[in-house]
Amino acid sequence: MLTHMSKNGGRAPRILVMIPSGEVYDHDCVRWYNCSDVQASLEHYHNIGDAFVYDSSLKLLNFETLDALRIREVRQEDIDRYNAEFDYCFLRGSNYIHGSMDWENAVSVLEKLKIPVLSFGIGAQAPSKGPLVLSETTKRVMRLLSDRCVSMGVRGEYTADVLWNLGIKNVRIIGCPTLFRNNRPDQRITLPSLDDIRRVCFTLRREVSHAYSPDIDLYQQVQRRAILDMAQRFRVEVAAQGEIEEKKILFGTPSQREAAMTQLTAEGWLHGEDDAMTRLYESSLFYSDVVADYEALSRRSDLVLGYRLHGNLMALANGVPSVYFTYDSRTAEFVDTFRIPAYDVYSGKPFRLEDYWDQGLFERFNRAYYHRYHEMRTFLDENGVDHKMTVEAPRPALRLAS
Repeated sequence: MLTHMSKNGGRAPRILVMIPSGEVYDHDCVRWYNCSDVQASLEHYHNIGDAFVYDSSLKLLNFETLDALRIREVRQEDIDRYNAEFDYCFLRGSNYIHGSMDWENAVSVLEKLKIPVLSFGIGAQAPSKGPLVLSETTKRVMRLLSDRCVSMGVRGEYTADVLWNLGIKNVRIIGCPTLFRNNRPDQRITLPSLDDIRRVCFTLRREVSHAYSPDIDLYQQVQRRAILDMAQRFRVEVAAQGEIEEKKILFGTPSQREAAMTQLTAEGWLHGEDDAMTRLYESSLFYSDVVADYEALSRRSDLVLGYRLHGNLMALANGVPSVYFTYDSRTAEFVDTFRIPAYDVYSGKPFRLEDYWDQGLFERFNRAYYHRYHEMRTFLDENGVDHKMTVEAPRPALRLAS
């Protein structure tokens, strides 16, 4: 077992990232690839939430240079360069532990890699029906990752249990780097009066598969109803994170925009010209390929709620209240880990914002945040990672009465 990730002799580390998501600019900021060419990715779904995690990971780490670890091909000259020039590699946090994960040539690369590899908030995804069945390749990758660090950073208890059942015990539950991106150990949510809420962001996930949702029709009905209910009370922005039709409505040609509106109407998401959702899409739809734009959206909102795990996390990371809509094991695991107020999409109960507007509920989150922040810092420390996570100023010593 490796005990420390630094061999840099005092300089900032040179690091690799395994499975990046987006291109890096200004040292630790992330945007989607070639995002200046709107048409290049208009027909392609990519979840910009993955770029949130990448961007946030970089904001926690001190490093000199960054490069991507190639796992699509195994070239000895690349392996030799990685081992000679870099201090460690980190695997960007994501939902890797599921039944259909394609690791390409990761096993061959990891077997040859001599530098440490940090698992940075990885998670397991339970299928909506039946048991989780992992490939032998996924099991092998997890064991290789376990052998190449002091501890593996995972999303929550469910993921820790899955790894334990594979015989992997060097696990620390850290959640996700996105929540700690601003390096604030004293971050907390303090609810204002509901009467003071004006601007609300709803984080949209319109498209979902049966692997995530056992009832897609109900999933979509609940989401549509919640958006429209919020729009009757507040000024709402609907934030997409990769849906193709929403991107076409915002950035497409007139014909692309018309085709997208027609498609969404045919699917029953929009109900024609007089539909309140149609009007929202025409006036208050948001999408960007730049992570910083979502942070700005969160900061100008009084409340962020909805279906997107990382979209909601961005709000909490900036001190903005958020309520989750849970619909799969991933979202449920995260709200359990951080005690975030959450509405179960399949509960059969109507969503009432007032049921969650309770400072006592958010104090549970505040306490969990405090604990997990220190767990994340401990995780980086025990793996010997140079990082930016601060600690509180020391409290004055108590004076005992003589």
